[in-house]
Amino acid sequence: MKQGWLAGVAMGLVLAMGWSSAADAQGRTRVTVYTALENDQLQPFKQAIEADVPDVEISWVRDSTGVITSRFLAEKENPRADVVLGLAATSLLLFEKMNLLEEYKPAGADALKPAYRDTSGPYTWTGMDAFLAVVCFNTAEAAKEKVSAPTSWMDLTKPEFKGKIVMPHPASSGTGYLKVAAWLQIMGEQAGWAYMDKLHENIAVYTHSGSAPCVQAAKGERMVGIGFDMRGAREKTQGAPIDLILPKEGAGWDMEATAIVKGTKNLAAAKKVADWVATKKANELYGRYYALVAHPDVKSAPPNYPADAEAKMAKNDFGWMAENRERILAEWTKRYDSKAAPR
Repeated sequence: MKQGWLAGVAMGLVLAMGWSSAADAQGRTRVTVYTALENDQLQPFKQAIEADVPDVEISWVRDSTGVITSRFLAEKENPRADVVLGLAATSLLLFEKMNLLEEYKPAGADALKPAYRDTSGPYTWTGMDAFLAVVCFNTAEAAKEKVSAPTSWMDLTKPEFKGKIVMPHPASSGTGYLKVAAWLQIMGEQAGWAYMDKLHENIAVYTHSGSAPCVQAAKGERMVGIGFDMRGAREKTQGAPIDLILPKEGAGWDMEATAIVKGTKNLAAAKKVADWVATKKANELYGRYYALVAHPDVKSAPPNYPADAEAKMAKNDFGWMAENRERILAEWTKRYDSKAAPR
């Protein structure tokens, strides 16, 4: 979900040169897939899909959620993708509203948890896994400065955290946007913006990566990283002196999902990929990277994952998040972009 625009374009050119040709030398249909999966997930996903759907070749175009979303919308009159896979559901809801997605319900979708299925009709997207916001708190750095662990989002506005907090830029990172949208929903818009004004005073930088905040906290570069659950659990399991805190008001969350692009010339192959997404086997792969997945029979919480994560998930209106995304990001950028990390 997370890297710069140039890196994504370079990867897209390398991995998706098959736009002009629908088949490779083995007669497989080349399916161009826009994704915000992490870089280290691309090869495992490609191998798994191609093993189960042998007449398909996956050709990735990968970047952060914000960049992929913007790119997809810029191409809406002449779509270059066949499938969108592993992108935030809020982005897919926006595409759905603009009639940019193919109506298709994958085989096996009814076996998934209801929250991971498109219920608005017509059916266009299928959820894969969910991720939520956590506070990665470096206990070693906090002990040096005698700073107490935060228990609420409001605690992060205290003077002792000035310059010690990093979080993702919501226009670049889906992880960043889910936090901002959650604060506005939890607190109400007026109070939510007032909160972010105060938080901004304590922010060191807004990164263009959803992973970076917990990584920086794990390394002791920042005391607090407002990041996402699985990255925090991974860093803690690898020995980092961090605690994963779910503030008492609730944690924002989103899910990764998949949809077929309306008008694709490779519809039959795209449907096979969408069918794969809904399988239990596919969900077991998601479980290598996410604790919360669509299939009810797949249990995948890793070591050091917060036991109360699902209970702390804030009430979330995905439709509202999608419909208000452009407005919220414009307001956020106007207020806070001065601390954005260089691209």
